[in-house]
Amino acid sequence: MNSIVDIPADEASKVVKKHLVLNSHSRDSLDSDRNGNGGPSNAHGGHHDGSGPSEEVDYTTAFKLPGGAITRDVYKWQADQENEQNRRARSRSFHLPRPIEPSVSALKQPGGMRRYHMIMKAEAHGRQANVFTKSFIDFLAMYGHFAGEDLDDEEGGDFVRADYDEEDGQGEGSGTGSGSSRTESTPLIPKPPQGDATPAKAVFLLLKSFVGTGIMFLPKAFNNGGILFSSIFLVVIAAISLFSFLLLVESRQVVPASFGDIGGHLYGPYMRHSILWAIAISQIGFVCAYMSFVATNLEALAKNVLDSTDMYPSYFFVVVQLIVFIPLALIRNIARLSFTAVVADIFICFGLIYMYYFDTFTLITNGLSDIKLFNPKDFALFIGTAVFTFEGIGLIIPITESMKEPEKFPKVLTGVMIGITVLFTSLGAMSYAAFGSKTETVVLLNLPQKSHWVQTVQGLYSIAIMLSIPLQLFPAIRIMENGLFTRSGKYNMLVKWQKNFFRILSLFVCAAVAIWAGEDLDKFVSIVGSVACIPLAYIFPAMLHYKTHPNKKSRIFDALLFTFGCVTMIYTTGNTLYEWMEG
Repeated sequence: MNSIVDIPADEASKVVKKHLVLNSHSRDSLDSDRNGNGGPSNAHGGHHDGSGPSEEVDYTTAFKLPGGAITRDVYKWQADQENEQNRRARSRSFHLPRPIEPSVSALKQPGGMRRYHMIMKAEAHGRQANVFTKSFIDFLAMYGHFAGEDLDDEEGGDFVRADYDEEDGQGEGSGTGSGSSRTESTPLIPKPPQGDATPAKAVFLLLKSFVGTGIMFLPKAFNNGGILFSSIFLVVIAAISLFSFLLLVESRQVVPASFGDIGGHLYGPYMRHSILWAIAISQIGFVCAYMSFVATNLEALAKNVLDSTDMYPSYFFVVVQLIVFIPLALIRNIARLSFTAVVADIFICFGLIYMYYFDTFTLITNGLSDIKLFNPKDFALFIGTAVFTFEGIGLIIPITESMKEPEKFPKVLTGVMIGITVLFTSLGAMSYAAFGSKTETVVLLNLPQKSHWVQTVQGLYSIAIMLSIPLQLFPAIRIMENGLFTRSGKYNMLVKWQKNFFRILSLFVCAAVAIWAGEDLDKFVSIVGSVACIPLAYIFPAMLHYKTHPNKKSRIFDALLFTFGCVTMIYTTGNTLYEWMEG
């Protein structure tokens, strides 16, 4: 063997094989490759049946020969070398160029590991897994990927849609295919799935993410800023918000990750934590504002329908909401909340249509009320409320991921922002023009309270917001749970009930804040917009884009946006706190 000591093992195996007595079809296949004629090896007269090198080579033939026990080790070594070559050939059935590996980047996406599991399970049954949703109801899983974060709670299942039963693997197409359909040429890792959302579906999802309770606070915000200033500045806020949202989309094209992970990659873990906590604080602020909004409407309904408001203090109408919220907060699979979102959308649309009708009727009947073009005293409250109203950056990344053609998203987002700006400006200006200085923080209270139509609108809109609160709370709860709990409660009841207690405690904290802020709800909304929404909407996207696009022109705009965000946050927060304390 000294003469072949420097020969590579695979070549040495071929040399040794020439001197062995063979009767295996798989061995002849290698001889065919060596001879280059695609046929059987003439050296041994063996027959080749087309079997590939994927067959396992057996070395036990040596025992059938005279002196087989002596030559056994030689046969075994050669068979091991050939089998190793076969295994290497199989491992090369899937190849990705380096250093960029799309499969790895896909696995890093929210729910990536779970999606691959579902894809491979579906392909084992001869069908393509449908991991992206076909309807808006299923797409509520976006809240599980809020801001691109993987907030999926494994204790409650997953959000991945499939047309087969995950437990038994049966479903459509399972009868026509099986795991045997996977061959040696099948890639070991499937091709990453692509979103299938059309631009029309993306428009619908964006409208859902932007239109909510904030629009009902705008008439009072117009009263704080003045109708001319508020109308102009609301358009300015919308344009700046659109610019900032597009900066985030561009940053994600360079660093394909979640909002927080982009910050962590570019600036370190402190930036990631800052972004996540800003998201959590903003969502909790929304929940507190929503609970106060609902309590105000319930109190009005109790006064005008039941004539029983004197029997209960104001905080009662906040606490009573916990009866609904606690069971919903314990739901871990957010897809089960889909029915609440559909009902909420219908009720919100009904409320907006009625507001337009009544504003138009009031203006035609009574004309303009006492309005100001600019309110120098309280205009800062308008800025915070305007940012609060346009805050929808948490769903920008998930909606972008969902689109079949993500390159169309900027045009879609621009169109939606123009549309909702017209909606917000018109409703805010019309309601303020109709009610003037008497505009309530919750504009529904300006409607005739004894009217059955008004009572219906108040009731339906309150139900809509109540059903939206669990969706708003879910991202904040999951972010805080991920930071506080290191173990899963799926198989540990103690950990699971610790998380349940934490969720219930969080709701009580939100209720306490809602009670405290109830008398000055417009100021509280402005504080939430200033402290949490401005960094998310303006400061963080500018910082991320500054790092991902290091050209001079874009960095100038990034610096201007960053400066605008910081100055606005400091000024509006300070001014609102001063007025709150003075009041």
